[in-house]
Amino acid sequence: MITLEDVKNSPDFKLMIEKAQDYLSERGYTEHGFRHVNYVADLTAYILKQLNYSEHQVELGSIAAYLHDVGNMFNRKHHGISGANIVYNELRRREVPLEDICQITTAIANHEEEIGQPVSPITAALILADKSDAHRTRANKENADAIHDRVNFAIKDSRVEVDPENMNISLYIDFDTSICQVMDYFEIYLHRMEMCKAASTHLGCRFRLIINNLKILGRLVDTSGESNLQSILKEQQG
Repeated sequence: MITLEDVKNSPDFKLMIEKAQDYLSERGYTEHGFRHVNYVADLTAYILKQLNYSEHQVELGSIAAYLHDVGNMFNRKHHGISGANIVYNELRRREVPLEDICQITTAIANHEEEIGQPVSPITAALILADKSDAHRTRANKENADAIHDRVNFAIKDSRVEVDPENMNISLYIDFDTSICQVMDYFEIYLHRMEMCKAASTHLGCRFRLIINNLKILGRLVDTSGESNLQSILKEQQG
């Protein structure tokens, strides 16, 4: 069986991740390089381990997470699908079992919010890990006026905790409101939080979002209305 260490030691995959980051950096996107893919791989493994999935599923999930963004070396649009195709061919060339390849590439192809769905435990864990990675270390300092970078820079700390006893998956965010408003976070991340809720549900869990110790639960991720979001934030603060 191929392992995450095998993938990390591959010069080919290393180059693909570098080229994907080069492309996105040139386009002004937040960081998608080795810091991001290592974080997502570690968190995907943590989620699956906490929910008692097999070591094999954990390994496949961490591999999918580590390679999930290689399609960005071609284009940002539908990079999940292009990345899945790249990884499929590379793993077939390495004679990885087809069943494992299918699980890995399905997760990669479904991690992005444009068309992705949490269709398997690996996919769901990858979605949660990827969409929760917002932090000031990802901000592009040369693009400080862009809302993605401003919001990421405002996030001083973020972490995901899995509570297997109560079947909760919680995302905690420490947000600096002197840089921008919490509302700006949801301008970017509302759809991603909806994906996290769906992914948690697939894993048999409830998704919880806590920003600056304010609990923003299902009422938020069930809606796309800005006025409703504003009323929730005011209610929680007041």
